[in-house]
Amino acid sequence: MLLFVTPNERLLGGLQRCRARPITPHMLDPVRPITLAEIEEARGRVAGTVLRTPLVRLDAGAGAPEIYLKLENLQPTNAYKIRGATNAVARLSDEERARGVWTISAGNAGQGVAYAARAFGVPCSVVAIETAPQTKLDRMRALGANIVPVSYTDAWKAAEAHAFDGMDGTFIHPFDNPHFIAGHGTMGLEIVEDLPSVRTVICAIGGGGLITGVGSAVKALKPDVEIIGAEPETAAPYAYSLEQRGPSKFPDWQASFVDGAGGQSVTERMWQRMRPLADRSIVVTLDETRRAMRIIADKSRAVAEGAGALALAAALTGRAGDGPIICVVSGGNIDLKKFAELITV
Repeated sequence: MLLFVTPNERLLGGLQRCRARPITPHMLDPVRPITLAEIEEARGRVAGTVLRTPLVRLDAGAGAPEIYLKLENLQPTNAYKIRGATNAVARLSDEERARGVWTISAGNAGQGVAYAARAFGVPCSVVAIETAPQTKLDRMRALGANIVPVSYTDAWKAAEAHAFDGMDGTFIHPFDNPHFIAGHGTMGLEIVEDLPSVRTVICAIGGGGLITGVGSAVKALKPDVEIIGAEPETAAPYAYSLEQRGPSKFPDWQASFVDGAGGQSVTERMWQRMRPLADRSIVVTLDETRRAMRIIADKSRAVAEGAGALALAAALTGRAGDGPIICVVSGGNIDLKKFAELITV
């Protein structure tokens, strides 16, 4: 049982800063493939809550690859995480819901879980990265979530440990959760249905849940499609892990405006999930990411946060081939003032 910390204790500075008690591997369900049947079931479960987002052709200019944008920034929470969160909360038993739910988030997962929890009348808490954009923090609170602010490092430790002192309730992991992943897989079904000729799909990598879910669906339906990750130069643990031939911590991790992707490491469990599906990763610069944010706004009149623009930045390097390429615009939760500053640099 985790130590319970009251709101007053938090206000008085008694918040326990991620002295999480590690959960041993035998306490977690074994890693396994996410099946097409699970993803199809998830689609039915999230219908009515999750939008079928449009696939929009991007005119990137002469000589550019054939690129399509999957606009997940148009979801009710402005990010794809609502897919996995809705499926995960819907799968909980009445007893699990009665305990309340909690998650760990830089903002998008927290919004998704809070949105789904509110729909089921379930209390929700979020261990939230304290440097997340104010827009994300405000929206989580508006959805009824109790926010427990922590540093990025402490949040990542909690995600690795699957635990956080002071949280009591049913934990919904923001990426290492089969139901969360199956929910994300519903996007892959839409991609193949809307563009059967797709040759490449690019997804940003944070914890790895997005690319695992989309890859599970796409590879099941079209095994020859290449699934590519996109990571910022400041936080590229999957590319580094591929070089090291095993799950590794990125040695030169830095915080940046790409707060919704780019983890500090690849966990052993997520390595097992991603490696059969994510063929490779393209690492992009922060300048290339800013440019992609600007292009999405200019050409599609859509707002993409840093993580949401990584996939397009990767496609525009030319290293993903000629296409058809689908770039998942994973989210658009960014303070507009910050967005304007970034795209005008």
